Parts: sequence; structure tokens; C-alpha cells
Amino acid sequence: MPQTVLSIATRGQGLYEFTDEVAGFVRAAGVSEGLLTAFVRHTSCSLLIQENADPDVRHDLNAFFRRLVPPSDDPSMRYMVHTTEGPDDMPAHVKAALTPVSIGIPVMDGRLALGTWQGIYLFEHRDSPHRRQVVLHLSA
Repeated sequence: MPQTVLSIATRGQGLYEFTDEVAGFVRAAGVSEGLLTAFVRHTSCSLLIQENADPDVRHDLNAFFRRLVPPSDDPSMRYMVHTTEGPDDMPAHVKAALTPVSIGIPVMDGRLALGTWQGIYLFEHRDSPHRRQVVLHLSA
């Protein structure tokens, strides 16, 4: 069963598409039917399948989550105790708890069975740049 680890560089909060890298892994594996599992090895980011046609979707999702869970130095978030790693850290953990850290995508005819406008994204919840690892596993 083919496996690999992708390294995804982020520049701060936002959605980073990596559909092409996953599709290339599936093509190279030569598996015609199966299930691709993607798992992110971090606790302050997550994975999403989301629209990849209009960049406003990514902007609006990021803005929504920033409003939903503001930084811990925001007056509305004073109840947060874990603040030693900065005001964006605990909110990042909350956002990761609300969104998936692994996703499964069927593989049909040697290709990801994504819809026309679907893309695979790493959703970075921290303000600082990071290098994130996503494990891909393809089961036939």
C-alpha cells in the first residue's frame, strides 16, 4: 500500500491547496480503485475539501473562523488558559478541533473522485509561517 509524506509551507492563517500533489501521488501509485486517506500531523491546522474555483470562498472561510474563535488576547476570549505559545495558539487548537485532521477520498479509474470544483486544502490556523506534514496513504 503506497504511502508518502507531503511537506506544505504556510505563510500564516489561510487555506493552502495541495490537490495537484495528491493527484500526482495517486497517478504514480498506479492504483485504479481504492481509498486515499490524508492525515495532518499537527494540532493547530486541519484538512478540508472545499471549492477551488473562487478565491473568495477561502477568504470568507478564513474570516468566519477568525470571528468564530478570535485570538486569546481578544476581550471575548479572556477565559482561555493556554496562552504561553501566543494569542493565536489556543484558538488554533479550537479551530482544529472543529475541522477534520484526516479526510478520505475515493479513487476511481486511477483518479481522485473529487467533484468539478473541489480541491484539497491544508487549513492553517496559526499566524506564523509553518512547514506542515500531511501523510498520504492509498488503500487498494
